[in-house]
Amino acid sequence: MSEADQRTQSRRRAAAVESWLRPTLRKEVGYTPGQPSDHHPLQPDAELDAFVDYVRVEKGLAPNSVTSYHRDLSEFIAHLRELGRDLTDVGREDIRSYLALLYCRGLGARSVSRHLVSLRNFFRFLLKDGKIEHNPAAEIDAPRLDQNLPKYLTAEEVEALLQQPDVSTPLGLRDKALLEVLYATGMRVSELVGLCWEDFESGVGVVHCRGKGGKERLIPVGKAALRALDEYMQRGRAGLARSRNVSFLFLNRAGGKLSRVGFWKLLARYGRRAGITTTLTPHLVRHSFATHLLERGADLRSIQLMLGHSDISTTQIYTHVMKARLKQVYRTHHPRA
Repeated sequence: MSEADQRTQSRRRAAAVESWLRPTLRKEVGYTPGQPSDHHPLQPDAELDAFVDYVRVEKGLAPNSVTSYHRDLSEFIAHLRELGRDLTDVGREDIRSYLALLYCRGLGARSVSRHLVSLRNFFRFLLKDGKIEHNPAAEIDAPRLDQNLPKYLTAEEVEALLQQPDVSTPLGLRDKALLEVLYATGMRVSELVGLCWEDFESGVGVVHCRGKGGKERLIPVGKAALRALDEYMQRGRAGLARSRNVSFLFLNRAGGKLSRVGFWKLLARYGRRAGITTTLTPHLVRHSFATHLLERGADLRSIQLMLGHSDISTTQIYTHVMKARLKQVYRTHHPRA
């Protein structure tokens, strides 16, 4: 089946489920689509804007998180408009039915879980402001997520990747520094492209990293990464800046800040050149950083701090990686495995 046929089939399946759910909701919740609310209607777009301002200013969430909230909630508000519903009328079954529709439209459990978190926090915000009487998403269990073990590169693959940039050019020097810093620190891609030279304390061997929610952490930086950075600053960056006064460390061809998408593309290109068959992403290098540290005896708490995980349970996934690898080593080398 072609990709276009699959999309058409998915849309038809979603439409069929939605038409099935509407009479179900009419029976269980007691409304018909388009039925006027008994409550004073809210202006959903205005409430969404207020919520987005709240999570951005008061909660201090990262721009990517704010964008995800806005996108998820805009989709839900559009869904309510199709049903002729108001935010004050939404009940638990409405939320459950909407999540079912997301599944039918091809979203995975992790994406559906993110939508539920967005809805739960949005309605909590409305409840706190006295706009609604209860949070319809509060008692809905999140989808059960399969614990997929993170993939990672071998030390040999990392070494091959780091050798790819042509350090005889300004762009090659930049790319060499980017790759070295990414693997040396395990930063998220947004943290990496947002660095300034002032964030580094070369004499001490650390970098100040601003992570999710504006939280700052210190990450050690190895000698190889610091050498690559020094070479880039001395022989590469000025050629890219073209006399422009740009505070960001890593610049694009035009002399502006390198974007997240731009880095994704160059990383994938170097991965193909290095003969890495796995789809190479910044997060895969981040996983490799954590896994290699754990393999060499680093404790989980230190890795948590370097990665910027707020909860150590997020970091514990790497212990499962190590267990899986030990089992593979045993099966491969023990004579009676």
